Amino acid sequence: MAKKPLFRIGAFPRAAAAIAVLSVMDAVIKAMAARYPVFEVVFLRFAFGLVLASGTLLLARPGWPSRETVIANGGRALIAVLTATTFFFALSRLPLAETLVLTFLSPMFVALFAVLLLGERPDRRIFMALAAGFTGVLVVVSDQFGAGAEARSLAGVGAALVAAVCYAFGLVLLRARAQRDPMVYIVFFQNLGPALIIAPFAYAVWQTPDLADLGWFALMAMLGVGGHFLMTSAFSRAEAARLAPLEYTALIWAALLGYGFFAEVPTWATFAGAVLIVTGAVIASRR
Repeated sequence: MAKKPLFRIGAFPRAAAAIAVLSVMDAVIKAMAARYPVFEVVFLRFAFGLVLASGTLLLARPGWPSRETVIANGGRALIAVLTATTFFFALSRLPLAETLVLTFLSPMFVALFAVLLLGERPDRRIFMALAAGFTGVLVVVSDQFGAGAEARSLAGVGAALVAAVCYAFGLVLLRARAQRDPMVYIVFFQNLGPALIIAPFAYAVWQTPDLADLGWFALMAMLGVGGHFLMTSAFSRAEAARLAPLEYTALIWAALLGYGFFAEVPTWATFAGAVLIVTGAVIASRR
């Protein structure tokens, strides 16, 4: 009889860890996007990520990918480029927490796309979780756009909303592939495709990075690859609609990182919204 592992990490802890890791990556991206063109930041993120993913692929040796795997994951590359470009641009124009708040609309679209494309049927608790989380988002947004709010970039707001839709679509496609393809191939193509697509745009605006900043770009890639491995693993174990509310926990990380690194002070509305957001995540996890 095969021995059971002493520790079995479920989909929810994996997804929560992935969001935490990717939130730290967002903070690094915000810092770099303030110094370099967005297209260059996107390219270096995926170029460094490709190096790491290639090394992992060589170590794992999963065999040659099928034609379907190459085509399907190649199609996801375009969605990844659109998501990263619009999100990175939003980070360069808006505070970290506000950018995350706007992209928190993505779980609504994840649930919708999961029903339309994957045939999933979210139960009542999923809708309760989404409602609690979205209410938390509205609380934060009401404060962000209050009378005392600073003048904000409409282009940044629009980019964040586009990123939310693209990110949701990408997660649903990830759920479909995570049940068929090895994780190493998914992460490899997640970096290869976007790097190739964005390379000409990065070349047009290229600004030679400082040697010290190359270390930050490498860290960005490490966080991105690690986060996507965790996310892919989570989506291979649970439905997309069930994991969607966990995206709201990124607001907590955004508030902490924004305050610690960019002196962005969270308001009472941010904390009130966070309570509702975490409540939604707990409801979903107790399904």
